[in-house]
Amino acid sequence: MFQIRIHGRGGQGVVTGAELLSIAAFLEGRHSQAFPSFGSERMGAPVVAFCRIADHEIRLREPVMSPDAILVQDPTLLHQVDLFRGLSASGIVLVNSGKNLNELGLAEFSENHPVYCLPATEIALEHIGRPLPNSALLGGFAAFSGQIGIDSLEKAIGEKFKGKTGQDNRAAARAAFDHVKEIMHAATA
Repeated sequence: MFQIRIHGRGGQGVVTGAELLSIAAFLEGRHSQAFPSFGSERMGAPVVAFCRIADHEIRLREPVMSPDAILVQDPTLLHQVDLFRGLSASGIVLVNSGKNLNELGLAEFSENHPVYCLPATEIALEHIGRPLPNSALLGGFAAFSGQIGIDSLEKAIGEKFKGKTGQDNRAAARAAFDHVKEIMHAATA
């Protein structure tokens, strides 16, 4: 079972992101679940959402305490909350930021875990016209994790968002997917 924890703020699409991951996995014939954890339910407050993906039935119903991947939609949370608590030894991290690991204060942390930075908000602004990073972040997740395919993610986005909104969100996810693939290719070249 692959477990994902998504951190962000209310209004950024954290809960929708977990739901889209779950739908994409389901479309690939896998078992999945997604659910949120709210604090003070208001715009801008820290929000956490969880997703599990497995090839067998998932019976767990508690929050993800030992994630295999952590997605950080809002980098202002990096040093305010213990985001990386419980990250598995082989866990991976994707941060919504155009900054490098030194600028984010994550260089030392990245010595033990793969950490990817993706300018998801900038990609969202370019393709969606609004600073909603969730679709772009999910496209990046698809690229570096291999847990869901980009085609399944695009289909899940299309089921959730109709018309131009769906089109724009699919474009943001694809652009982020391609961006991460380029970074990964450059790192191995």
